[in-house]
Amino acid sequence: MLSEEVNAALEFRDVDILFDRGNRRGAIEAALARLDAGETREEIGRALKVTVGVAGANLAVARGEISVLMGLSGSGKSTLLRAANRLNRPVRGEVRIGNGLAWLDIARCDDDTLRTLRKTRIAMVFQQFGLLPWRTVRDNVGFGLELRGMAPSLRRDVVAEKLELVGLSNWADAHVHELSGGMQQRVGLARAFATDADILLMDEPFSALDPLIRRKLQDELLDLQKRLKKTILFVSHDIDEALKIGSRITIMREGRIIQTGTPDDIALRPVDDYVAEFIRHMNPLPTIVAASVMRRFEDLPRLPDGMLDGGRIAVAPDAATMWVAGRAVPVRPHSAWVEGALCVVPARLSLGEIIALRQRSGLPVLVEAEGRLVGLCDDADILQALCGKARFGAG
Repeated sequence: MLSEEVNAALEFRDVDILFDRGNRRGAIEAALARLDAGETREEIGRALKVTVGVAGANLAVARGEISVLMGLSGSGKSTLLRAANRLNRPVRGEVRIGNGLAWLDIARCDDDTLRTLRKTRIAMVFQQFGLLPWRTVRDNVGFGLELRGMAPSLRRDVVAEKLELVGLSNWADAHVHELSGGMQQRVGLARAFATDADILLMDEPFSALDPLIRRKLQDELLDLQKRLKKTILFVSHDIDEALKIGSRITIMREGRIIQTGTPDDIALRPVDDYVAEFIRHMNPLPTIVAASVMRRFEDLPRLPDGMLDGGRIAVAPDAATMWVAGRAVPVRPHSAWVEGALCVVPARLSLGEIIALRQRSGLPVLVEAEGRLVGLCDDADILQALCGKARFGAG
């Protein structure tokens, strides 16, 4: 442990994860040397029978955010996730767990410390639920607490609270086979929440479910996150899922991190053709927000009538009027919009909602940030955001 301030709850520093398929002495060291010399994963595997799972990974996950790892099958996303609780042990680099005051390297800590971390700090939710079929829902949720040695009376209270949190109180005495897939995944979530771990590792938890149930659980996870503020590292192969739930998204390819950024960064500013192709079929409507679509007033050749004060205007339900094309037009926040009024939206409103408001009003949509009108969106801005060329480069 070092007593220094740590902003990230979880951090990967120069992490390499390699697997020796030939079980030969010195193979890993030889593979690292070839990796440092610039050889590819395929070249190293062919020459040494060593699989490069992750190479040179650097990623910080901020406290309270959902960070999503994306990539094709074999890209290394699950391999990296499993290094966070040392199910996969890095051969080089650090996996740092921070608490705001100090950090420790889970890749190098002793076994007792590792067991404590797995019981108290880090919980995992699996793709195939990982439930014990001979146990009831209640006993599955309380399993981690039982291993920790918590008294039965206390365990009952915690389990009841978490079952209520995920909406399964009425199923506490049921067995796994009596539950639908979506309900089983809720049991897995409740079990993870019951440990009160501040870091949750979620390895494609919704991918085995049908699309309707998957979207419902995504919404429920976001609602729970607003209340619980967990630090979540989430693996997904679905770009729309990643853009919907992720505070930040990391794209991986052949064991390496290609780009990390906000959903807007990934959708509007891909770093290369691989990322652009990866997101080409995404649905931009729920992902891109007003702040990324709008034209800022300072970038316009002329400010709209009534905005010569730089956009400082009261956005109250009945207060503001602007002049547009020689006529007075009321200005209303989107929550109190009326027909014939200019609509003011928050900077984080989604493109889909902006399009709906533009269609209803027939007027440009104004964008507000911190009580100040900062830009506008009209048809040209919306079409540019929907255009592949704009999203993949023009920004």
